[in-house]
Amino acid sequence: MAKIYVEGGGEGKDLKSKCREGFQKFIRASGNFEGRMPRIVACGGRNEAFNDFTTAHKSADNEFVALLVDSEDPLKNIDEPWQHLKQRDNWEKPTGASDEQVLLMTTSMETWIVADRDLLRQYFGSEFQESALPALNNLENKSRKDIFDQLVHSSRNCKNVYRKGERSFDILGRLNPSVMRVHLPSLERVINILDSNL
Repeated sequence: MAKIYVEGGGEGKDLKSKCREGFQKFIRASGNFEGRMPRIVACGGRNEAFNDFTTAHKSADNEFVALLVDSEDPLKNIDEPWQHLKQRDNWEKPTGASDEQVLLMTTSMETWIVADRDLLRQYFGSEFQESALPALNNLENKSRKDIFDQLVHSSRNCKNVYRKGERSFDILGRLNPSVMRVHLPSLERVINILDSNL
């Protein structure tokens, strides 16, 4: 079975379960993956995800294993993620690993979330201030901190104000990837890779 090692879930068992569930729902909504869904491994921090992926890659026996983390910063070339991770995190590409094994949320999960405006309006309700969100053009080149702050600000008057953790994973599982991929070239890449390898 294919496995995807994801950044997220913190230290707690419950939050890791919510993280796995959110990513499973998102991937299921991304294409026709019934019968070939990957196993999602919630690793906590990004370094833990990288280490867990590296260990799994070494012992993978013709199964697809991938690393899914925030890019943190904009990418120079979305098709060269290992180069980006080397420059940003000083991570060495494991021997035999390919660029297709790195799936990046560029620049963060919040970038994915703000790309689905219909869902955000529905999720947060009438008090949601959509005008506080960043413009949809060039989303992947915007600062992750700015996007996070704008998402929190836009929901500040809502009873379910945005925050990382259980709420972010709940939203992730409700997103519409077909709407998002129009604005997010890196997500388009992720979906195409999953379609080819699962």
